[in-house]
Amino acid sequence: MPANTTNAAARDGAAVPDGPAAVPDEAVAPLLRGIAVLRRLTEADGGALSLSALERATGLARSTVDRLVATLARMDYVRLDGRDVHLAPRLMELGNAYLAALRLPALLAGRADALADELDESVSLAVGDRDGIRFIHQATRRRAMSLSFRIGDLLPAERTAPGPLFAAGWTPADWHRWHERRTADPRDDRFPALPPREHASADAEFERRAARAAVDGWALDDQLIEPGLVAISVPVRAPGTGWAHGTGWAADTGWTVGAGEVAGAGDVAGARDMAGAGDVEGAADVAGAREVVGAGYVARAREAAGVGDMAGAGEVVCVASVVSHTSRHTAPDLRSALLPRLRAAVAAMEDDLRTAPPAQPGPPPAGLAVWTGASKQELGREFVESLARGLTVLTAFGEGRAALTLTEIARATGLTRASARRALITHEHAGLVAPAPDRTYALTPRVLSLGFPPLSRTSLPEIAQPHLTALAGRVHESAALAVLSDTGDEIQYTARAAGGRVLSARVTVGTRLPAHATALGRVLLADRPDATASPVLRRVREEGHALVDEELEAGLRAVAVPVRDRAGRVVAAVNIAMHAARGTTEECLTRVLPELRHTADLVEAELRVAGRFCRVAVV
Repeated sequence: MPANTTNAAARDGAAVPDGPAAVPDEAVAPLLRGIAVLRRLTEADGGALSLSALERATGLARSTVDRLVATLARMDYVRLDGRDVHLAPRLMELGNAYLAALRLPALLAGRADALADELDESVSLAVGDRDGIRFIHQATRRRAMSLSFRIGDLLPAERTAPGPLFAAGWTPADWHRWHERRTADPRDDRFPALPPREHASADAEFERRAARAAVDGWALDDQLIEPGLVAISVPVRAPGTGWAHGTGWAADTGWTVGAGEVAGAGDVAGARDMAGAGDVEGAADVAGAREVVGAGYVARAREAAGVGDMAGAGEVVCVASVVSHTSRHTAPDLRSALLPRLRAAVAAMEDDLRTAPPAQPGPPPAGLAVWTGASKQELGREFVESLARGLTVLTAFGEGRAALTLTEIARATGLTRASARRALITHEHAGLVAPAPDRTYALTPRVLSLGFPPLSRTSLPEIAQPHLTALAGRVHESAALAVLSDTGDEIQYTARAAGGRVLSARVTVGTRLPAHATALGRVLLADRPDATASPVLRRVREEGHALVDEELEAGLRAVAVPVRDRAGRVVAAVNIAMHAARGTTEECLTRVLPELRHTADLVEAELRVAGRFCRVAVV
């Protein structure tokens, strides 16, 4: 598993974005600056800033910002729209590398989604990140009152339900850093995913919550983030430390094991029964459990309850939470109504971890950064090669490649050992990688701070729009994206770009047209199982495109191609629409179809990246 940064050797300020630690002499300065640019864009509304605003936010010279942005644009990590810089879906490959190496979303997301459907409530999975928690999966209900948290969002531990469960394993040094952060940032301004704290809470309160969570094995959030929001959490444990390391996917997370759980049970009830402690709640808390604080006090709370480390209990690899609001459930109601079902789901998750086969890494990557040399020759001074190479180092990790040596990273990227080493030193300072005693490196949850939260909510129309605009600019005709309606009888336009002609197809977003009479509709219908019954649709499926010439409207000609998701399913279609007088159908296919296919390829490439661990809405 990628390293959990709670006890990582490299720390840069306990959830402080850029950290106060001195920059190592061998760190790559342009790489640190590029990371700062990506973090400021991530924190900005909509993942976008003007070049001037980016200059102010980073404190860098405008010429430096321009070069960094040009390099990131070359990598397709950002895109320029006039003077505005937008995060681009391709950037999600960095967060995907961490999530793939972690394996937890792939193994547990299905259980979380099923629980959300069963309870009709939002369910999340989170990992510890220093003295905070970071989401790795969200199953959110679509309601008028719904959660705004995204995969990759970082929250302070003390304002969440998962936080006390992670804090139950903190070392004295972790608690010290938490106190320092609380003193330096009493309003939680460093956590952009949250509203600022309005009223300070005593440190001792969270310490008591952590001590109690160590005994109870679950924790509540009773409107700590904001009024009305409640949550309940249960830790998900690996079946045992030896198993975790032996599978090659769950490396040491740094969390103390054995916070009172019977091995493999996911429930502290058995431990309480063994201790004769009964249920710990209200005034009936086990003697001393409320009075203890800090890391040593958590241990004393366990001892006071008669709950010690259970042989074979595994490390906390993540925490599962059910999140609701007080109009649906009060905090006590969460415990009585939802905790049993949450515990059952967590027990199933732990069974899945126990039976999961080792990760299959496939052929090792090679030469990931070789392309940077050609880009440097082409762009010259405007391309910061050390930034591109440094970020590419993060993509060397993945499923079955959670922990890599310096030699393996150099081989995967095509960099010299010296260049790879300097990049790793820089990433360690930035909190993105952590070294292990066996001289390997692993990604940390902080990699998700590089653009993942805002991009995790990207929709297919948002992915397609810049590519449609570019397509319309190249062929000087209108371009559009459409999906099939629920009934399958109509298409709905979800994005479009005008061609700039006096006479052009002008169909607004949201318009519905008969599917059978449009090129877009025929491409979408051709992917259905019953398409072979229609000679027209069978031909569309064989040729991979549809051409409709003046069938929907006199003078209107259109050609369309499909857009497929990661699984190969046709989820949308893109088209070019034009007046029939602007060339023959053969000229249309010769001039327009290759451009249209190229655009579909670009959309599909970004959809594959964005959809690997996130749901991409098609409308």
